[in-house]
Amino acid sequence: MNGNTPYAGRPGITQAGHRAADDLDEVTPGQRRLLRRDVSRVAARTREFLPDEYVVDSDITAGVGGPQVTVAVQPPIGHPVSAGFTPDIEPVEETGSVIDDDECDEVARGLAASAALQVKQAMGNEFTPTAR
Repeated sequence: MNGNTPYAGRPGITQAGHRAADDLDEVTPGQRRLLRRDVSRVAARTREFLPDEYVVDSDITAGVGGPQVTVAVQPPIGHPVSAGFTPDIEPVEETGSVIDDDECDEVARGLAASAALQVKQAMGNEFTPTAR
């Protein structure tokens, strides 16, 4: 049964658990440039929601189903938070954008809120809040 699956690998060609190179879509240089621009836009939008003490970075890697996008925030105290997703790169030529404005805002707000919550949880009850 294991020999029937496309993930079993082909001896000498594809390792078990990995997809064959023929199964993966190639990302053109133009698509990669647009994807990098859109991911930078998500990171910039996240920075707008947070003070300067928070470090925001983004990364594009090759995932199993195509390019994998990650935007991460390191708060001044607490654990880092990140959002990773695999955008659909097919409509790039038509719209000129991989990540639309609504998705950009949604990811940026979610990351900013999660990073702020990490700081709040790390601070605990040691300090008296100045306002409610």
